[in-house]
Amino acid sequence: MGSYRMCLCFTRRFKVTEAAPPPDVKDAFMKYAEGAPHMTAEQLHRFLVDVQGQSGATVADAEGILQQVLQKRHHMAKFRRHTLTLDDFHHYLFSADLNPPIGDQVHHDMTAPLSHYFIYTGHNSYLTGNQLSSDCSDVPIIKALKRGVRVVELDIWPNNAKNDVHVLHGRTLTTPVELIRCLKSIKEHAFSASPYPVIITLEDHLTPDLQAKAAQMVTQTFGKMLFCPETDQCLKEFPSPEDLKYRIIISTKPPKEYLEAQNNKDKMNNSQKGKDSDDDVWGKEPAELTANQEDDKTDSDASENNQDDEDSDALEPEVSPSEAPVYHRLIAIHAGKPKGGLKEALKVELDKVRRLSLSEQALEKATMSNGRDVVRFTQKNFLRIYPKGTRFNSSNYKPLIGRMHGAQMVAFNMQGYGTSLWLMHGMFRSNGGCGYVKKPDFLMNADPKSGVFDPKAKLPVKKTLKVKVYMGDGWHLDFKQTHFDFYSPPDFYTKVGIAGVPADEIMKKTKKKEDNWTPVWDEEFAFPLTVPELALLRVEVHEYDMSEKDDFGGQTCLPVSELKSGIRAVPLFNEKGEKFNSVRLLMRFELVDYEEMSG
Repeated sequence: MGSYRMCLCFTRRFKVTEAAPPPDVKDAFMKYAEGAPHMTAEQLHRFLVDVQGQSGATVADAEGILQQVLQKRHHMAKFRRHTLTLDDFHHYLFSADLNPPIGDQVHHDMTAPLSHYFIYTGHNSYLTGNQLSSDCSDVPIIKALKRGVRVVELDIWPNNAKNDVHVLHGRTLTTPVELIRCLKSIKEHAFSASPYPVIITLEDHLTPDLQAKAAQMVTQTFGKMLFCPETDQCLKEFPSPEDLKYRIIISTKPPKEYLEAQNNKDKMNNSQKGKDSDDDVWGKEPAELTANQEDDKTDSDASENNQDDEDSDALEPEVSPSEAPVYHRLIAIHAGKPKGGLKEALKVELDKVRRLSLSEQALEKATMSNGRDVVRFTQKNFLRIYPKGTRFNSSNYKPLIGRMHGAQMVAFNMQGYGTSLWLMHGMFRSNGGCGYVKKPDFLMNADPKSGVFDPKAKLPVKKTLKVKVYMGDGWHLDFKQTHFDFYSPPDFYTKVGIAGVPADEIMKKTKKKEDNWTPVWDEEFAFPLTVPELALLRVEVHEYDMSEKDDFGGQTCLPVSELKSGIRAVPLFNEKGEKFNSVRLLMRFELVDYEEMSG
C-alpha cells in the first residue's frame, strides 16, 4: 500500500498489485496445457519450440525450467507437484534470468582476421570524468574491461622529473596516474568478461629513453601474453580473435626513425612515378584534413588541449637507432596517417594491414565524398573513430555512421552516458557480450561485379520486426515511492524504435498508464527494416509529467539480429547503463521476411 499526501488535511492511498497475465499469455497457457489448470514439462517443451522459436530445446530443458520456477516460487513444490500453474508460467516468462531477450553465448565465427570484426573500443579510458579536469585512474579501465571493452586507450607522457611515464590527458588539468599501475590493472582484469584479445592503443608523447622504459614495462608486465609479430614490418593479414585469445596487442604510431625510413622509400617511388607531393594534396582539399589540422582551425586553447594527438608530429621526439627498434617491435597494429589526401589515406595495400584514426567530423566528411572507399578500406585495415575535441564533458557521438561504413574501433567515452552510449552498449550485447561482433557479409563483399556496400543507396525493405509491449514491473522495488511523483503513483509510457541506417530509424510510443506501478499497455508495433543486420531495437520508459520534463524510467538497446522470438522478459538499465535490480518489461518479438508480411 502506498500513501501520497495531497494537502495538509488528507492523503490518497494506492495499492501496489501484481498485474494479471496478459491475454496472450493466458491464451498460450490454455492452448499448450490443453485446457487443464496445470502445464507439464512436455507441454512447456512444445511451447518453447512453437512460440519461443527454440527448436533445439529438449524436454529436459523444459524440466529444468519447471524445477527452477517451482523452487523459487514454492520452496516445497518438489515434494508436491511437477507442473506449472498459469501464475507460475507467467512468472517464468517475466523472469529476465530464465527468459532473456537475447542469448549470452558466443556464436559468431571467430576465426576470421581481426579486421573483420567490430571491436568494443574506449576513448581516453583512464579518465574518471570530463576531459579537462577529472582525475586519471585505473578504475575506469577496470570497469570498462569488466563490461567487455576490448580496446583501451592510454595517453602516455613524461612525468615532471622526465624519469618516468605517466598516463594523462595532455595539456589539461587532469591529474596523472602511473603507466605501470594501468598496465598491471589491465593484466589483472583483461579477460574477466571475455577471453578475446585486448588492444592497447597508445598516444605516445615520450622521449626515446622513456619509450625504451615504457617498452620494458609492457614486456615485463605482460610477458608471453603480449602478441608481437615475428616481423617488425606491418602484417599482411591479422590473425583471428580465436588465435589471439588471452593475448595483449599494442597499437600506436611507430617511432619517427622508422617512419622517416618509410617516407624516404615512398618519396623515391613517387619521384619515379612523377606524382605531386602528398603535402600538396592535403593542402588543396579542406574536406580531407587530418584531425589535427581540423582542430587547428580554431583559436581556442581549450580546443587545442582536447585534440586527439595520435597522429600529430608536433611533440614527436627524435629517436636514436639504438632505442627505437625495441619499442617498435612491440607494435602489432601500426597506426598513423600517410601524407597526402584522403584517397591516399584510404588506399588498400596488399602487403600490409594498418590503422587509420579519424575524428567524428573527419569521418562524416570522408563518408560524404568517399563512402565506398571507407568501406573498402575497412575490409582489410582498421579504422578508429574518436570524439571531436570540443566534447569536454565526455559526451559521445552517433556510433552508427562508423558502424555502417565498417569502422572496427568506434572509440567512446565510457564514463559518459546518454543515448549514444546506450546504442554502443546495445551493439556489444551481441555475440555473448564478448567485445567482438563479426561484421555482416555485405560489409566484407569485395566482388567487383556487385560492388562495395553503399550506405547511402536506397534499399528495399528486407525484414519486418513486430514488437508487442505487454507490461512492466519492478519500479516499486527499485525506486522510492515519491521518486516520480509526490502525489500519486507514476504515469508510465514506453517508447520503442529502431536505430540503424537512416531509412530504418524511427521511434513510436505507447499510451500512458496513469497511477500505476505495474502498467499494462498491450500495444503492438511494426518496423520495416532495409538493413536488419545493423538495426538496434531501442526501448525507453518514461513517466509523464504535465508541468516539467518527463522523468526517466529505464532503457535498453538490443541488436535486432540477436533477438529471440516469442514472449520475453526485457531487463532495463539506468542512464549510465547499469542494470536495475527488478525493473523489466514483458514483450513479444517476431522478425519476418518482408515478402511474407506483404503476401
